[in-house]
Amino acid sequence: MLSISAHREGVGRSSARMSEDMEKVVKTEQRGAMPQPRRRAAETENVPVGSLLLPAPLRDPVRAFYAVVRAADDIADDPEMRIEDKQAGLDRIEAGLRGAGEGDPRGHALRDALRAVGRAGLERHAIAMLVAFRADIEARPCESWAELRAYCRSSANPVGRFLLDLHGETGADRDAADALCTALQVLNHLQDLGEDWRDLGRVYLPLDWLRAAGADVGDLGGAVLTPPLRAAVNRALDANAGLLARAATLPRTVRARRLRAEIEVIATLAARLQLRLRRADPLAGRVAPNRGDWLRAGLRGGLALIAPQRAPGGTA
Repeated sequence: MLSISAHREGVGRSSARMSEDMEKVVKTEQRGAMPQPRRRAAETENVPVGSLLLPAPLRDPVRAFYAVVRAADDIADDPEMRIEDKQAGLDRIEAGLRGAGEGDPRGHALRDALRAVGRAGLERHAIAMLVAFRADIEARPCESWAELRAYCRSSANPVGRFLLDLHGETGADRDAADALCTALQVLNHLQDLGEDWRDLGRVYLPLDWLRAAGADVGDLGGAVLTPPLRAAVNRALDANAGLLARAATLPRTVRARRLRAEIEVIATLAARLQLRLRRADPLAGRVAPNRGDWLRAGLRGGLALIAPQRAPGGTA
């Protein structure tokens, strides 16, 4: 992966310099992640936020978007906050996103950041995500895969659509972007099966799949996956593989070289995490991309970055 400055860099760089830059960006990106509705420290998340791969002028709006989503996430996932206080907190965030004077200042900051780059109105994607945060407050389980995907339409898919719109990617395959975002969310749920159940009383594995496997919801509180619970997790991974396959078409529909490189990084990390969840037990310990996965993703991103521009337009 190459280090990105505010201006376009040349493509004729030495392999030694590429390796140096790849290391620098991997170290930087491991410290942050794209918005995902789970409460945890940024260093435990999976994919980069405000990445050095993104054009410098667009990093502030991405960080502002992340700040709003993180604030909403923290409210929804606070185990000590009363439900009515959570609802009031999310209402205040929405008010800020809509420009109301009494609203959360992070919403106003996002609006200002978007206006500064000529993208006023894209705060609508953050507003769309509030639907998921409000559902999280109620901790309603998903009965089926269809219900889980419906939840992801507000919990995850607006992130990809925000990035595409921010870059002016009018011709990008939005169905593929939705598939990638949903796949990332499902992987995130599978990583945190035990934590979500123990700390928040939430179940993101489809209940009908748990019943079909003979698993009990209470098994999520165990130290290891039971065989029936492993079967339900594998079924979710099987379904998720279809989403990742659908998402594979996204990069070639994106004109902006830097965003295309970012997508390659994210898709590679998702594929590696999918594989690790096949092999490891998320109840027994944290399953996450390792350094080798990040380096592999960085290489894919670097190759996408130095590839010739495919079409005019977009934000290179």
